[in-house]
Amino acid sequence: MSAQNPQELFDLKGKVIAATGGGGVLVGEMSRGLARAGAKIAVLDIVEEAAQRVADEIVAAGGEAIGIKMDVLDKASVEAALEAILKRFGTVDILINGAGGNKAEATTSPELPFFDLPQDAFQWVFNLNFIGTLIPSQVFGKVMADKGEGIILNISSMNAFRPLTRIPAYSAAKAAVSNFTQWLAVHMAQEYSPKIRVNAIAPGFFLTNQNRYLLIDEASGDLTARGQTIIDHTPMGRFGDPADLLGAVMWLLTPASSFVTGVVVPIDGGFAAFSGV
Repeated sequence: MSAQNPQELFDLKGKVIAATGGGGVLVGEMSRGLARAGAKIAVLDIVEEAAQRVADEIVAAGGEAIGIKMDVLDKASVEAALEAILKRFGTVDILINGAGGNKAEATTSPELPFFDLPQDAFQWVFNLNFIGTLIPSQVFGKVMADKGEGIILNISSMNAFRPLTRIPAYSAAKAAVSNFTQWLAVHMAQEYSPKIRVNAIAPGFFLTNQNRYLLIDEASGDLTARGQTIIDHTPMGRFGDPADLLGAVMWLLTPASSFVTGVVVPIDGGFAAFSGV
């Protein structure tokens, strides 16, 4: 890359971004931030009202966005969403695979030991996080392969580096997302175009609708024992704020990272670096 000024390095103006799970806390915040940087956002979520709410907020702030109901586990639904985006914006430059989450039925506890975890709950969590990354990557990745350029950003997790107690399905699925990120980065660059990049971020501990019940006591509002342990093992001493993701995401989605592919970037307040001693 020739020398560029910082504004050019981090330029997203006019780029079309499809964001799955866009109605959620983390990807919703990413979508709003990327729209402020000049990107056009297709907010995709299985909950149509959530997708439309984020899209409406972006439009109200002067950005360009559409909200689309989409099920990441239904290829026909993903293909229909792609067609709607192409009709509105003409192309797709970037895919953020942000749909994911955990559920209580796939989480071990004194009342639900590992040996009794229901297979359907385990499968649901694994499918949502991994297959829900695979299918959009196939559908939107084909557009990128056809035009010879594009960016896919997956959402992995700290669990992929160091599996946490109690959530075996989520940990296994996110480890699969990290591995798939590396595989797809190589495949797209070698088989289609070196201008197609695939990376991931691995958020540390951010309060979301999926994990709040594990980290905050609903009755008192205080940290649970698990939540306190996390804070004690996070050198920066706090949970992440959704806005903390935006800088790294913008780096991975712009020419600033033009020679970066196949990496998984922790955004964790130092959690992965701390041995506990």
